[in-house]
Amino acid sequence: MYTVNAIRNVCLLGHSGSGKSALAESLLYMTGAIDRIGKNADGNTVCDYDPEEIRRHISISTSVVPLEYKNTKINLLDTPGGFDFSGAVMEALRAADAAILVCSAKDGITVGFEKAWKYCEERDMPRFIYISKVDEDNSDYNATFNALREKYGNKIAPVVVPIWDSSKKVTGIIDVLNKRAYEMKNLKRVEISVPDDKASVIEEFNDALKEAVAETDEELMDRFFEGDDFTYAEMINGLHQGVAELSLFPVLCGSGVTCLGSLMLMDHIISLLPNPEQGNYHKATTADGKTEEFVVSAGGVPAAFVWKTVSDQYGKYSYIKVLSGEITSDTTLVNARTGETEKLGRLYTMCGKRNTEVKVLACGDIGAIGKMDKVRTGDTLCDPRKVVSLKQIPYPAPCYSVAIAPKVKGQEEKVGTGLNRLNEEDPSFTLVNNAETRQLVLSGLGDQQLDVLVSKLKSRFGVDAVLSPAKVAYREQIKKKVEAHGRHKKQTGGSGQFGDVWIRFEPQYDQDDLIFDVAVVGGAVPKNFNPAVEKGLQEAVQKGPLAGYPMVNMKATLYDGSYHPVDSNEMAFKLAAILAFKEAMPNAGPTLLEPIGSLSVTIPDSYMGDVIGDLNKRRGRVMGMNPAGDGNTVVEAEVPMAEMGSYAIDLRAMTQARGSFTLTFERYEEVPKANQAKIIADAKADE
Repeated sequence: MYTVNAIRNVCLLGHSGSGKSALAESLLYMTGAIDRIGKNADGNTVCDYDPEEIRRHISISTSVVPLEYKNTKINLLDTPGGFDFSGAVMEALRAADAAILVCSAKDGITVGFEKAWKYCEERDMPRFIYISKVDEDNSDYNATFNALREKYGNKIAPVVVPIWDSSKKVTGIIDVLNKRAYEMKNLKRVEISVPDDKASVIEEFNDALKEAVAETDEELMDRFFEGDDFTYAEMINGLHQGVAELSLFPVLCGSGVTCLGSLMLMDHIISLLPNPEQGNYHKATTADGKTEEFVVSAGGVPAAFVWKTVSDQYGKYSYIKVLSGEITSDTTLVNARTGETEKLGRLYTMCGKRNTEVKVLACGDIGAIGKMDKVRTGDTLCDPRKVVSLKQIPYPAPCYSVAIAPKVKGQEEKVGTGLNRLNEEDPSFTLVNNAETRQLVLSGLGDQQLDVLVSKLKSRFGVDAVLSPAKVAYREQIKKKVEAHGRHKKQTGGSGQFGDVWIRFEPQYDQDDLIFDVAVVGGAVPKNFNPAVEKGLQEAVQKGPLAGYPMVNMKATLYDGSYHPVDSNEMAFKLAAILAFKEAMPNAGPTLLEPIGSLSVTIPDSYMGDVIGDLNKRRGRVMGMNPAGDGNTVVEAEVPMAEMGSYAIDLRAMTQARGSFTLTFERYEEVPKANQAKIIADAKADE
């Protein structure tokens, strides 16, 4: 068992395809955890083990890979780079104490890298930058490094100097602190002589690191100006402090294929990144509702946070990070969300899909508990003596919605049950049964995420599902005042049925629901039939005359009628009211209303023209533009919800995934006449 000082929890972040999983493979190989390096294209990497990941050659969830190196345990969290799976990134950021941002020497600074940087900035998270694929064709370490320096300033601190050949491919690396050079031969690190032409560069970078170290301490600063050298221990301590204070972001480089740079990366993880007691800052809510800082402490009472759930054919595992004390398989903890006592089951450490049972998980470590049916992602498990609830994981809000239905009728329940199970694993999507449109609406972060869910429904739960555009909940209203007569008369031997009403219908714009009023004089319609008339009208307004959508903003006044002392009853008056409604509506100027959304789009200024042009095509009205800093602008607009079905995907394409938006329902407005005919025709075709 490792103590908290000998644990590092680090997440790999970066754009899809930047080489995160390949880096994880190389670190596993160099520490002897695996005896051959898997490849993404072959579907045999440790991190991408889900059948969907193997089929698509991408990561879709966060994998945990524990590395044991120099008496230290490094829990590496390999996150997906696809934006549809950023919910998994949020989970990893909660479990990690530091990040390694992977940036390919072939692609430079990508959108995924920028987003990862922003996530770290929001959390004050210490980070390294790892420039990958430095030995591949068309790679350019210098261009990538210079772009990083230009964008993020002098805090970008290289701790390695690459050695490259005439084609700019990196063949070896030099450790700036130790001034030692290495290259790889048959996946083994070999020390080589430092090339003569690199001496001045090493001195320059070493001086820059010394200056950065000097800035962490006044005494060191005085010595720096006096020209003193620092000891190796002073350099490491100063760099460690600089990384913790976010005044320094070390840059390393290497290759996941040849393992170049992998050992040096792990050396720096151990010496420069924080242990769990120095790492992630947590806020907790106590039993009396107060918010306080949660201190990670090996000597505290046991507490753990559930940051991820896997519920698949291998069983259910609740992934936890132990934040206080230590836990064993017979520890009893309270779930702060439910208040229920939970006796922990078997404890495991996970490496990809492989689990290893352990007796104890120490403070700061990451592991999993099996078969905790009532526990879900975001739960805090604590000692009964100190029950606190840690802040929930901030999943991105779903922005892309479609209807989901089984291919075979009658399997609706299987679809719902399967998606609810999948929701335990991925809380970033929502499922709503829309009673109005009679559709099951699935909302997520993009089409790829929802496509994966459909595939998992089939492979895990044996149900084929199809996705289709979500219907829009239109409304209907009248624009004219009109009076109508409704008479229901039926004579079929014995007592008959007779109901006779005159009703005035008029627009009433200050209330959605039907307003029913009675202005009958002289008892033409007995009072005891008024509820039946109202009931008939309430039923009738559920299907408007144009396209069968519910009617709103209407007042109906019963002002006259007649009755039969024997044949009149409640049913007769209810049917009479429905007849009056049907007669009145075509003459009352019926029109369609559509939901209007309030849209807030954050985009880099350079995409402003494209985004506003696109909003105009969607019948949007731009209400304002506000600078948001960092070269971004927030565009506020009102748009018909019917035009926004594919907006999440279209905005991503327009802005190279740099744009984001929120859309909330605002009100209903009349649909332009030119658009009404198609909506009515579509509604009738669906009947």
